[in-house]
Formats: sequence, C-alpha cells, structure tokens
Amino acid sequence: MFKEYLAASKQNIEQWLGEVLTSPNQEFKPLYESMNYSLMQGGKRIRPILSKAVLEMLHKDPADYKEFLCAMECIHTYSLVHDDLPAMDNDDYRRGNLTNHKVYGEGLAILAGDGLLTYAFQLMTANNKASAQDKLDAIQCVAIAAGPEGMVGGQAFDMLSEDKHIPLEELKVLHRGKTGALFNASVELGLILGNADTVTQTALMEYANCLGLLFQITDDIPGSDVRQHKSTYVSLLGLEGAKEQASSVGKQAHDALNSVSYDTSILAALIDYLLKRTN
Repeated sequence: MFKEYLAASKQNIEQWLGEVLTSPNQEFKPLYESMNYSLMQGGKRIRPILSKAVLEMLHKDPADYKEFLCAMECIHTYSLVHDDLPAMDNDDYRRGNLTNHKVYGEGLAILAGDGLLTYAFQLMTANNKASAQDKLDAIQCVAIAAGPEGMVGGQAFDMLSEDKHIPLEELKVLHRGKTGALFNASVELGLILGNADTVTQTALMEYANCLGLLFQITDDIPGSDVRQHKSTYVSLLGLEGAKEQASSVGKQAHDALNSVSYDTSILAALIDYLLKRTN
C-alpha cells in the first residue's frame, strides 16, 4: 500500500516538474537543458512527497500548492549538482548517469545549480492559492532551511570535516543542516500551507527532526560514505549501535505522531520504510 502511494506521488511530482522548466528563448536553451537533465533524473522525491502527505493529512489538495513542492525538489537537485563538482565530492556518476558537469561542463553545471536554486523561489511566488502571509512564511521557512543556517551550513561543515574524526554531537549538527533542514522545511511547508493548529505543528516538527536523523542513519548503514573518509553513525557507533539508534529515533518519530488528531498513517509508514533500510 505505502509503496503504491510513493510511486503514485512520485509520478504526480514528476509530471509537475516536467511542466516548470522551459527556456524563454533559444539562446538560454542549453542552460535549461542542463537544469532539466538533473531535475528529471529520478530519485525518490521524498521531500516533496513529505509536503504532499502533510497537506493531504490536513485535507488540502497538493495540486493547489504544486509550485512549492516543485521548489523543494529544485533546491534538493541544485545541492546535488554542486555537491558532485570537482571542487566538492568530484563524482562522475549520480543515479547511474553521468553527473551534470561531466555532460555539460563545470561552468554550466554551476550555473544550472544557481538557476535551480533561484527558480525555486520564483516558483513559490507564482503560486496563486496560498495567501500572501502564508506565501511569505513558506518562503522564509525554505530560505532558512536551504541557506547558511541549514543545508549550506551543513554542506560546508561536511566538506571541512573530511579526513577528520568528529564526535557524535558534531555529526548530528552536520546532518541537521545537510540533510535534516530540508526534511524539516518539507514538513513545515505542509503545515504552513495547510494552516495547521499549534499542537499539530509542534508534534509534526518533532516528527520531522526525527525523520531527517533517521534518513541519515539508515543511509550510513550500507556504508555509502566510508570511501570518502567521513565520520558516519556506523564508524562512531558500530553497525549494531547505528541500528539501535535508528530504532530509537524511529520510535520517537512514531511517538510524536501519536499526539496528532489527524490520520498520520502515511507519515508513520514513511518511518517504517526508512527503518527497513537497516535490515
């Protein structure tokens, strides 16, 4: 059931994404091709699916807010394009395909990332369903999460921590920025646009904090970053310790949802979906 929900939601989001990036003229077409190359390359689309699930929980139609959902994926994609560059992780492949700079060159890849980030905010301002105040709150939420207090700060700390042993508390700070910030913003977007009450907001932000951490722990367990000489939950806690931490964080996330009066079955299923990655 949940896998079908993920597949259907992914299809919705990719249909919307396919409609948003068209070049205004022939001269800029190569830039838009580069942006679309990475944006339409697949991936789980977890961040916009999170916003979609929260909106549905609050009885809102996600299609009314598709610009915000697409914006989250634009920002996530820009971070991957820049992360793959030679000055960062220097990766040749992403999701089984050549990385953007390997296809279009470093200069255009940098500009494609810049374009995706900036266009995300243009998209959000173009929405005609949200009130002016909700739109302002949503844009501020995304800007904080994507900027130096959030994802960019985490990425910088990650880069500076390569080939170093960092303690667990610092690793948590790193991932709260690099991974957790956009997870939090995805949930908060749904809460803002869905006009959630204070009790629901508090519970779901606790859930979001746990979910971002859980995503990172369960991503570390297969050992994806060992070759890059980075501290991970596995290197600090051991494999069994990382699995225990994931289980504990998953329980916290479930506990947070238990205080919500709406149907949280999809959000709860996402916790279990991530936990299965540890088995």
